[in-house]
Amino acid sequence: MVDIEFIRKKHLVDGWSIRKIGRQLGISRQVVRKAIESSDPPRYNLKKPRPCPAMDPFCGVVLHWLEEDQNAPPKQRHTARRIYARLVEEYTFTGAESTVRRYVAQLKAYGQEVYIPLEAAWGQQAQIDWGQAQVRIADKPEVAHLFCLRLKASGVPFVWAAPTEKLEAFLEGHARAFSWLGGVPSECLYDNPKTAVVRILAGPYRQEHTVFSSLRAHYLFDSYFCRPGQAHEKGAVENLVGYVRRNALVPVPEFASWDELNEHLLNWCGRDLERLQPRGVGGRRIGHRWEAERVGLRPLPAKPFCCSLAKLVVVSRLSLVAVDRNRYSVPCRYVGRTLRLALYTDRVELWDQQERVAVHDRCYGRGELKLLLEHYLPALARKPRAASHAAVVRQMPAIYGIVRDKLCYGHPEGYREFAAILLLHQEFPAEAVAEALEEANDSGYLQAMTVRQILLNRTSPASPKPIAVPERLAAINVSLPDLYQYNKLLVGAER
Repeated sequence: MVDIEFIRKKHLVDGWSIRKIGRQLGISRQVVRKAIESSDPPRYNLKKPRPCPAMDPFCGVVLHWLEEDQNAPPKQRHTARRIYARLVEEYTFTGAESTVRRYVAQLKAYGQEVYIPLEAAWGQQAQIDWGQAQVRIADKPEVAHLFCLRLKASGVPFVWAAPTEKLEAFLEGHARAFSWLGGVPSECLYDNPKTAVVRILAGPYRQEHTVFSSLRAHYLFDSYFCRPGQAHEKGAVENLVGYVRRNALVPVPEFASWDELNEHLLNWCGRDLERLQPRGVGGRRIGHRWEAERVGLRPLPAKPFCCSLAKLVVVSRLSLVAVDRNRYSVPCRYVGRTLRLALYTDRVELWDQQERVAVHDRCYGRGELKLLLEHYLPALARKPRAASHAAVVRQMPAIYGIVRDKLCYGHPEGYREFAAILLLHQEFPAEAVAEALEEANDSGYLQAMTVRQILLNRTSPASPKPIAVPERLAAINVSLPDLYQYNKLLVGAER
């Protein structure tokens, strides 16, 4: 192709006419005029799409399928490969898969959604979401549910790990986040989690869970929710979920407890917060984002929110209450009564009026049984024979099982002795009884009185220091009495 620079130079510098340039170069005068008017090369503009005999008869079918996909779940919509497979199976399509892919790509290019950059004022908005990560807790693989909060204006993150995403964990995540931030944002943006939203109404309206509404009333923030299926509307926290997994939990970490894991996450959040602090003159990062955000937060209420769910439960004849397909023991004197159960993320509490009668670590499995020996001691005092097969003994240290086997299966009345040993928990701490039981087992004297004496010896105060006797008293010599003289008092002894 003739160089445009050559044409422009011949016309503008050498004075050649358009007719002469066209005749000399063998090109049309229209091309010469376009070259003179613009330094860009001439372009061919396609006025209508090129025909595609293989695809054109099926364009309406493909377009109809893609329109129906707008009402389908996002993860169950047509891909180009699936469209090609359906065309072959249902319409005997003879074209290539690349033809279908090219046509689908053209349709989707015209239907791309437009996103608008969003900002928030200092302290105005926090975005909240759940994520998941694999961890090891006490040598066991666990799924950590990550409560993630990020302030929109400054980008300050907060992450807390829980063994569940239930409502009580959702509430506790808010309380922990606001306490760590030292304030409350004006509004919080969510997906539509079932823990917070009971029903999705028209437009932005939602029917919220009553307990979640109580949380909002306590901390005085407004709640907003994304459109269903449009989680990108809170993109700041969506990015945080993957960011914390890649940077704080790779490789798969191992911790002794959930508390240790959360301490690790808070330290990581603190280090990420330092990234937002001033770096001095010439620093490349914004220096006062967190300080400005902190000033914009609302103050915390005087008391934290009680992050628990309350329900009434009836104590069974086994002195148990059932919660989420698990059972927990209560003192046997409450059998048949109705107690108030407070369900926390990490524990289960049972209350009788204003008195807390039992506390258990919460179980998240199914069919688990949590028993405490002190709850059954009054019943064991009346029914000592039950001690040989009591389920609560199997959850105690191994020494109790050893002693039970020696006493209950080695002597017909051994269960009484074993029950008497268990009743020592009414007088002494459980750790002390277990240690004394170890000592008694090693000595070979497995009796309740022996174990009790060991406990008394360990708990009795040390013998006092000897008192110094004055020299004057020490010099006095007291003769021993003649005890035989008392025999004279025995009247009739000589008879």
